[in-house]
Amino acid sequence: MKQRVVRVALVAAIVALVLLAVPLAVAIRVSFFADERGEVERAAMAAAVRVSPDFAAGDPVELPSGSSERQVGVYDRQLRLRAGTGPGRADSATRRAMADRVVQDQTHNDLVAAVPVSQDERVIGVVRASTATQQVWNRVLLAWGALLAGALIALGAAVLVARRQARILSAPLEALSRTSLAIADGDLSSRAELSGITEIDQVASTHNTMVQHLAQLLQRERHFTANASHQLRTPLTGLQLGLERALDTPGTDQSAALEEALEQAHHLQHTIDEVLRLATAEAGPPAAASTLPAGDLLDRVEARWHGPFAQDSRRMEVVPDPAALTLPVPGQTTDQILDILLDNARRHGAGTVTVTLRELGGALALDVTDEGTLAIDAMRLFERGATTGTGTGIGLSLALELAESTGARLSLTQRSPTRFTLLLPQSE
Repeated sequence: MKQRVVRVALVAAIVALVLLAVPLAVAIRVSFFADERGEVERAAMAAAVRVSPDFAAGDPVELPSGSSERQVGVYDRQLRLRAGTGPGRADSATRRAMADRVVQDQTHNDLVAAVPVSQDERVIGVVRASTATQQVWNRVLLAWGALLAGALIALGAAVLVARRQARILSAPLEALSRTSLAIADGDLSSRAELSGITEIDQVASTHNTMVQHLAQLLQRERHFTANASHQLRTPLTGLQLGLERALDTPGTDQSAALEEALEQAHHLQHTIDEVLRLATAEAGPPAAASTLPAGDLLDRVEARWHGPFAQDSRRMEVVPDPAALTLPVPGQTTDQILDILLDNARRHGAGTVTVTLRELGGALALDVTDEGTLAIDAMRLFERGATTGTGTGIGLSLALELAESTGARLSLTQRSPTRFTLLLPQSE
């Protein structure tokens, strides 16, 4: 990533420098030669004004002192050098100037300017000035060297800027790569940080959203496995014990044992349905659930749990409000919540367990009370994994999720003796 960004920046910088430097180098050459031609012509004109009208009669010429780089000479009509420096015989530019016109010429070695000197509309001589082209080329090459040095400095600055920008651009992508590797190693809490670069931040946000959804899916799968294991343990144990008791006890009514086993199997099926519904439920309004009269629900719960509490030498009482027995409740969900609360009372509570049904005007209240004392912080009571003994700490968390999935409310209403209350709203 870094090398690619640097290469792209360098290519762009080189192309820009070439497009700028080549025309500028050509312009420098043309400008330097044009300036030198002008200087040579001005030198020739300055010398021409020093030639007196008596030049043709042999009057000597005093030429002005000029640059050591230039040659200035005066030629008569016989094309001979009379004063100054230059070729002994006039060159082509000087001969053309005899026709009374200023001539500029460039030979292989010199830049030449020839200016005619006239007297009474008659050319009496020609002033020739010249500069070696190598002198001009030296100045051109020096300027080109300065231009090249500036281009190299600009290219170096472009490299530094490109490397810095490459680090800025690649750093969030490298961080995103490290985050992806951490997630691949199982750390689903890792999230990509925003960098301030819009396009990269969009990728990071999409990545975080994807990871969030994956984490939720994995959490649902894990919760489903844990919830199913937790909820199926008690009914499976009851089913197994009932069948073993029927086989081991002579004279047992096999039909009654099979009916009880069938009832336990139905309850297992309902348990699986509820746990699966909770695992696949999406956020939104509570899903419609099948209902049954509250009295029938209490009868089923008492039939399932009277025996287990009796085996522990504990009592279970059901105290219904007669006015509420016919009111509908979400059967399977409420069944599962009560199973969790009663199992929790059996494992962690003490004494008699009482299930109370109350009608509150617009809602039904189901209280599960035992004679024990809550030994865990109420703030952590419904957290998954929170437990006071050897349990998994799943039950109360699952009961709360089940209650919320149908719009009900589960809460601890008393610490000693311990009492949990499930509020079931009644539709009007």
